[in-house]
Amino acid sequence: MTEAVSNDINRHTIAVLVDNESGVLARVIGLFSGRGYNIESLTVAEVDRSQTLSRITIVTSGTRMIIEQIKNQLRRLVPVHQVADLTLDGPFVGRELALVKVAGAGDKRDEALRIAQVFRARAVDTTPQSFVFEVVGATDKVDAFIGLMEELGLVEVSRTGIAAIARGAKPL
Repeated sequence: MTEAVSNDINRHTIAVLVDNESGVLARVIGLFSGRGYNIESLTVAEVDRSQTLSRITIVTSGTRMIIEQIKNQLRRLVPVHQVADLTLDGPFVGRELALVKVAGAGDKRDEALRIAQVFRARAVDTTPQSFVFEVVGATDKVDAFIGLMEELGLVEVSRTGIAAIARGAKPL
């Protein structure tokens, strides 16, 4: 009897430990673009200076087969040390930061401050005409905050992408 193949498209958060050297990110991005895979979120940062290692966190969507292909192809890239599918490997913590600029006066300005307080967003810049709020949390929380600010004078948004790490004592 053959195993049924799932065509359900699911979102996965994948962490990749790589050498911190020129061109590595371009190779990872090329892998995605060359096969028509979409990257929903991408963060990159050096995580171990002594070993010159960086961590790339990618959020992408696809069927189980496509996600497996992505992980296998990532493992074949020369500068890649480790690939972990945080979505499948167990519980993980994922957070995103957004800077949200809102312009307005009067009641809209007051309402923006009230909503920011509910979302625990901080006003990191204030002028008589605008605020820049810093909001941190799960993507759904950031999306909800931005959605509410649209009606109150949303001007501009800058987002970091998701930073994620597995829960527990075990490293990547």
